[in-house]
Amino acid sequence: MRILTVVGARPQFVKSFPLSAALAADHEETLVHTGQHYDDELSAVFFEELDLAEPAYNLGVGSAPHALQTASMMRKLDPVVEAEEPDALVVFGDTNSTLAGALVGAKRDVRVVHVEAGLRSHNRDMPEEHNRVVTDHVADVLCAPSSDAVQQLRREGLDAWTVHTGDVMYDAILWARDVATDESDVVDRLDLADGEYVLATVHRERNTADPERLRSILAAFDAVPQDVVLPLHPRTEKSLRENELWTTAEDAATLIDPVGYLDFVRLLEGAQRVATDSGGVQKEAFFLETPCVTLREETEWVETVDAGWNHLAGASMADIRWGLTELDPPTERPEPYGNGDAAERIAEVLASG
Repeated sequence: MRILTVVGARPQFVKSFPLSAALAADHEETLVHTGQHYDDELSAVFFEELDLAEPAYNLGVGSAPHALQTASMMRKLDPVVEAEEPDALVVFGDTNSTLAGALVGAKRDVRVVHVEAGLRSHNRDMPEEHNRVVTDHVADVLCAPSSDAVQQLRREGLDAWTVHTGDVMYDAILWARDVATDESDVVDRLDLADGEYVLATVHRERNTADPERLRSILAAFDAVPQDVVLPLHPRTEKSLRENELWTTAEDAATLIDPVGYLDFVRLLEGAQRVATDSGGVQKEAFFLETPCVTLREETEWVETVDAGWNHLAGASMADIRWGLTELDPPTERPEPYGNGDAAERIAEVLASG
């Protein structure tokens, strides 16, 4: 079977590598990188660390407003799909790359497979929410990571296209945790000690484009007793400098360059807690049993909140501080995202036609 896989952002590189490994023996996969993440720290390093084959196509789209970026992806992807004539087109998650791939596949009458289907934050102010809803409704196969996602798709009348596969990010983290323990020295390089620091990531537009939200988040970081380690996304760095918050950020946290996947996993596993506005990091923290404080008012990963391992704090200084100092998750952690064999299950779904 000829499979065209479309990726464009860091979480999609992580999700794609276990599936690519599962497909390698029996299928011909062509990887397309839209170029949505184009910095080496956010793109090339992940291909190297995950031993992913270099993309057959790099569309080089880069940064742009949502509509323009999605349109550019579609315009550049359409001739690739026409030339490759795939039997299936695979997309992951909820980025503009996801939406562009799904729409082009649907227009070309190619079987569209959405990995990580059925997630809903129920916040239509988030571009990702539009992307995931539209993708689910044009895709032909919906690979749901959890029973909650299955139920959501059923409520939307999509159960006939839905398969409960589990979560490929669980597959990825099981591999990365062991490798990172052996190979990453990032904790030593940063002069940190396991269990004595907070890892933070801030990149979503809602937080970075609003100086007051960003200021409140930094104030919370400054108010906790632990060291806060903050790898800087380019968008966040730009906002800090433009809004004269750079010195405030330096006082509140240890600012570092973006790190590769293995270093990030090692930092996440060693952290006492994590503060993040990333959907993927919420879930990775859950897998690694690191309590999470989410810098949003809602999450698509409701299972992590229900389990007591994730606290929704938004940009409230008091709520963030409480989560980073007082959050005490239960001793038992459920496994709502499968057993780490999602890639094989998805490969079986693809092979079944």
